[in-house]
Amino acid sequence: MSMKPKITEVVNPTVDATAKTIEAGTATANDAAAKVSMGFEQTQTKMKEGVEKAMKTAEEMMAFGQGNVEALVKSSQIWVTGLQDLSKQVAATAQASLDESMATFKAISGVKSLKDAMDLQASFARATLEKTLAESGRLTDASFKLTEQALAPITARVTLAVEKFAKSA
Repeated sequence: MSMKPKITEVVNPTVDATAKTIEAGTATANDAAAKVSMGFEQTQTKMKEGVEKAMKTAEEMMAFGQGNVEALVKSSQIWVTGLQDLSKQVAATAQASLDESMATFKAISGVKSLKDAMDLQASFARATLEKTLAESGRLTDASFKLTEQALAPITARVTLAVEKFAKSA
């Protein structure tokens, strides 16, 4: 008998070592594939969340923009209505002033003396000045009030915007 090893004695350990190497390589490849798959799924999930968040933000921005337009429309309506009211008040005041001027002119044309005419004219001028000052104060107050009312919807939107952006920051 010779001392030569049998082929099975040499081949079997080599086959076993190769099989273990293949198994280890396969396991490593499977682990790597699982990690890549998990990483892809995580990336896909994050991208989906990002897209959903972007869509939600876009929807909120559109809704906020629509609210701004509605506030501007409401503000414009208040302003136009208020200007119409102020114009009516000015027209009524001008008409009353014209009527008083005509009455004073008629009264002056019927006086018998220059002193009576001067007294009527002075009285008319004093009354006109007092009414003008009172009316201008009333119109100024009404204008300020109208401005406040017209700006109220816009001011509310600005306040809302500040609150929203403060929460976001």
